[in-house]
Amino acid sequence: MGNSRWNAWVPLLFSVIFCCSMVHISSAAFLPADNYLIACGAAQNVTVQGRTFVPDLHLVSLEGEDKGQVVAANSNASFPSPLYQSLRVFTSLSSYEFKIRQKGRHWVRLYLHPLPSSNLDLSSAPLTVVTEAFVLLNNFTFKNQNTPFLFKEYLIDVTTNLLTISFILSNNSVAFVNAIEVVSVPDELIPDQVVSVSPSAPFSGLSNYGLETVYRLNMGGPLVTPQNDSLGRTWENDRKYLHVNSSAVNASVTPSNVKYPPVLTPEIAPNWIYSTAETMGDANVPNGSFNITWIFKIDPDFMYFIRLHFCDIVSSSLNELLFDVYINSELVLPSLDLSTKTGGLSVPFFKDFVSNSSDGSNTLSVSIGPDKDTDLADALLNGLEILKISNDLKSFDGSSSVDGLLPARKSKKSKVGIIIGASVGTLAAIGLISLLYCCFMKRRSKARPHAHPWLPLPLYGNSHTITKGSTISQKSGTASCISLSSSNLGRVFTFQEIMDATNKFDENLLLGVGGFGKVYKGTLEDGTKVAVKRGNPRSEQGLAEFQTEIEMLSKLRHRHLVSLIGYCDERSEMILVYEFMANGPLRSHLYGTDLPSLSWKQRLEICIGASRGLHYLHTGAAQSIIHRDVKTTNILLDENFVAKVADFGLSKTGPALDQTHVSTAVKGSFGYLDPEYFRRQQLTEKSDVYSFGVVLMEVLCTRPALNPVLPREQVNIAEWAMTWQKKGMLEQIMDTALVGKVNPASLKKYGETAEKCLAEYGVDRPTMGDVLWNLEYALQLEETSALTDPDENSTNHIPSIPLTPLTPFDNSVSMIDGINSGTDDDAEDAATSAVFSQLVNPRGR
Repeated sequence: MGNSRWNAWVPLLFSVIFCCSMVHISSAAFLPADNYLIACGAAQNVTVQGRTFVPDLHLVSLEGEDKGQVVAANSNASFPSPLYQSLRVFTSLSSYEFKIRQKGRHWVRLYLHPLPSSNLDLSSAPLTVVTEAFVLLNNFTFKNQNTPFLFKEYLIDVTTNLLTISFILSNNSVAFVNAIEVVSVPDELIPDQVVSVSPSAPFSGLSNYGLETVYRLNMGGPLVTPQNDSLGRTWENDRKYLHVNSSAVNASVTPSNVKYPPVLTPEIAPNWIYSTAETMGDANVPNGSFNITWIFKIDPDFMYFIRLHFCDIVSSSLNELLFDVYINSELVLPSLDLSTKTGGLSVPFFKDFVSNSSDGSNTLSVSIGPDKDTDLADALLNGLEILKISNDLKSFDGSSSVDGLLPARKSKKSKVGIIIGASVGTLAAIGLISLLYCCFMKRRSKARPHAHPWLPLPLYGNSHTITKGSTISQKSGTASCISLSSSNLGRVFTFQEIMDATNKFDENLLLGVGGFGKVYKGTLEDGTKVAVKRGNPRSEQGLAEFQTEIEMLSKLRHRHLVSLIGYCDERSEMILVYEFMANGPLRSHLYGTDLPSLSWKQRLEICIGASRGLHYLHTGAAQSIIHRDVKTTNILLDENFVAKVADFGLSKTGPALDQTHVSTAVKGSFGYLDPEYFRRQQLTEKSDVYSFGVVLMEVLCTRPALNPVLPREQVNIAEWAMTWQKKGMLEQIMDTALVGKVNPASLKKYGETAEKCLAEYGVDRPTMGDVLWNLEYALQLEETSALTDPDENSTNHIPSIPLTPLTPFDNSVSMIDGINSGTDDDAEDAATSAVFSQLVNPRGR
């Protein structure tokens, strides 16, 4: 199992990236020295796609009395990202300041959306934004723009210890900003010298210029969001830029197939980019110059940096693929043989150019086509980046320099100074003092009765209870000192606190009954809603499960895992306190209740969220964790229908690196049990994958995993659904509420994924990372189907995916939208057919 793990995507804010052995990476993952994520005008932290943006309110420091005005959005409004729900308005020259720990190139990202205001017309406000050296925006207004949102990404070289981003006002107007990022990038990301297109010659001194991202494309692949890019980049699908839609078809392999060479890391591009490609739509055309062309609108007054990404994921042998690459009709890579460049297949390769054409054209084109001497008429492109190069005045917008726009920069001015370094240092000192205090209180409590959470607990009888004088469970005692983000076991509640929270276990607050006991809705003293699980003395699950649940969840924190708030083991009780999940278990939204039916998109997003949680369990810790009881009642939904995996009482630490399985007694729920685990009593992460396959079919068919009242062949959903899946007729057994509302290509991908999960033997099942990737693929197929041009007759047509300033990452997820594919995909790539079908049109080979 360990050899098939993917890189886990983890928030850049926490600077943790896990690498898997399937992806051959020569260097450690990049950790940014500077990583400032600021939500302007926000009242609390904002988490987007796995990254947490902190509010600027408590960090604002103005020299004058003008603190700026905060504008918040209507709570009922819809936005592509929570970052656009608040902003800060400036009525005078204002600046944010960031302390730079490591000089060099940094991302500067601006999020802008003019929220409605009772006394301000932000849509007409001319925005001018500069740093000490670069003009980022010059008199930009939303009034005549086609989009209400604006996301700008710049790559600039910071040569001092302080980066200042200033907002300049004009014509007695105002300025505003919703969010800002300042993040370090690796020095080697952009070279100093590249080749110019025309004339073909070296272009030196690129490090003296700034860059602005204009286009970043994942050819034939999914919309990749910052959560799946170690540098926080967004990659959109390419279809909207194709000159002729039918000229290309997409090819794909699972990202774990990509093999990075020693000289190239995922910071150049993540394996999501290299695992998909656009190839020629018709490989046997008589015209040898047949090619695929993408066309982009550009500002003719600027030069552009162009990076082409290649990875041969379609050839069955070396030296099979030979093709030409053009930029603006100039042949820049003649007779390109990727296997000669890389020494193997599925190995990434990239090439950089500068387009310095001065013909005044407002378009830039990139084309690929077969070499005239090759026997195989095909070509391939995996990814493309086009970045505007700042002009000689170091401006990305207009012909004014910073000095021309900000002549009195050294004079006293009003500042919204986010002195991040000092603030972070202060917060760190406070955190250290708090930690030392907690440790002191915990050490002091050892002398008191029941001070250690795991003194032997008798199973319902003769428990040592907390005395009135004990401080460990009192509201003012140790419990209040322990934070949920700490490494210990969470808050220790007194039994009286639990009684108060649940109104003495009022049956009207009963949420459900499980194998461990009853679950009640509770309200803590501070108003926090919680779910209280009270152990049943007659339950088959007892002390061991109680301990396992606490020990597991106290070590795990993930958006798609239900958070443990604390526990109570006083008075012979075994009580667990969790975050409250307003929409309850997934099963209640599928059948057996009067709740509204979930849409297909909602079901996909829920399955994606659950698979993210399980993928984190399998790969996110030093040793994997196997849930062992994956089912629809253990997938809970919050108020926004974000899925979270729950109930870790049966969880088991996975095999060590030198082991293939864990030998253990069979536990779980019938209908979801891995048949191989049941036969051999050998547990692996693939046992969870099988159970999740049952969940996928339950979500599709809205019926229990086991239903003994049905005819014999229909009792077990896994066996019954597989017979229909193998016939390619899943639509015959799907929920009637979904009939006619699901894109067939999305359903096909979903069925293929479930089928692989339900393979008889674990070795034939995918990892949870693979499952996640394919479900996101199915989601993108579904989301893009609504955009299909009704006049487009080609079944291979992939509708364009509009680029939004910031992708709404479901829960940060849907974190990733997948790619679209033709519905007549019948071909499979021999190299990957053992796990996933390669979604390509057979004409493309």
